[in-house]
Amino acid sequence: MSQPVSVTRVTHHLIPSPAGRIHLVEQGSGPLVLLVHGFPEFWYSWRHQLPVLAAAGYRAVAVDVRGYGRSSRPEDVAAYRMLDLIEDNVAVVHALGEQRAVIVGHDWGATIAANSALVTPDVFRAVGLLSVPYAPRGGPRPSEVFANMGGEEEFYVSYFQEPERAEAEIEPDVRGWLAGFYAALSADTMPPAGSPDPHFVSRGGTLRGRFPAGRLPAWLSEDDLDVYAAEFERTGMSGALNRYRNMDRDWEDLADFDGAPITQPSLFIGGALDASTTWMTGAIQAYPTTLPGLTSSHILDGCGHWIQQERHEEVNEILTGWLASLPA
Repeated sequence: MSQPVSVTRVTHHLIPSPAGRIHLVEQGSGPLVLLVHGFPEFWYSWRHQLPVLAAAGYRAVAVDVRGYGRSSRPEDVAAYRMLDLIEDNVAVVHALGEQRAVIVGHDWGATIAANSALVTPDVFRAVGLLSVPYAPRGGPRPSEVFANMGGEEEFYVSYFQEPERAEAEIEPDVRGWLAGFYAALSADTMPPAGSPDPHFVSRGGTLRGRFPAGRLPAWLSEDDLDVYAAEFERTGMSGALNRYRNMDRDWEDLADFDGAPITQPSLFIGGALDASTTWMTGAIQAYPTTLPGLTSSHILDGCGHWIQQERHEEVNEILTGWLASLPA
């Protein structure tokens, strides 16, 4: 079982942004590296990276994405569209007195990071993607794609679309739900091959009905789980889930970027046992076209979805090596 990481040396800030305010934590000095978390996490998911990046000579900054943690949580579902999140990231860079930054994201944070680099290349000079590969905007409307997945079962992204539906499952026992969700996508606790897929919901069922129970993954201590649970118990889940409820809006908003490559220097790290990686093999194979600036790409054997926590030592080594290789 992992031990909690001390985060007492980080500095907390609340800065103005189009969301209202964005909360971030900062450690170190040097070139700015912006770290963007995924679902259902907050800045704390980068606790293993902050001190290492600081020690390597970087100004490491991990944000709470709007809707999470201590950042503002607009009520309007449409306030969580991708273009708004990109504006938040730009506002963070400028509020910190910088003009340019490297951006690194995990899960939804990887998609936010990729689109931030795509839409505002003058601000984000390089991009690192963890777990979720870059796939350019294109194809049918996302809601149509997800609705056709799973046959008689419902894909989790579709399940998340209706406001309050997933909240009703999660919020009565946030800690228990998070424990099961983290375990379901971790290499050492995920359901064995042949088990019902925890990314799908049977008609009338719940996601939690397919989560493993009774054991936390090795990367997650009871204290770590308490930190995550306390934050989501305080904020509720709607701000986090609203990101999923904007995928069609993103598809419309980013129409001018259909099929567009990201040309800045880039990094990808995926887990061999992560569905985000295995489902999107085609996106990875397309990197010579879609990520022509890719300079470092890695699939970690025996690794699940929570990559910078499951395998933080390997991720830190890859990340610092890639950062050192970037043009000054």
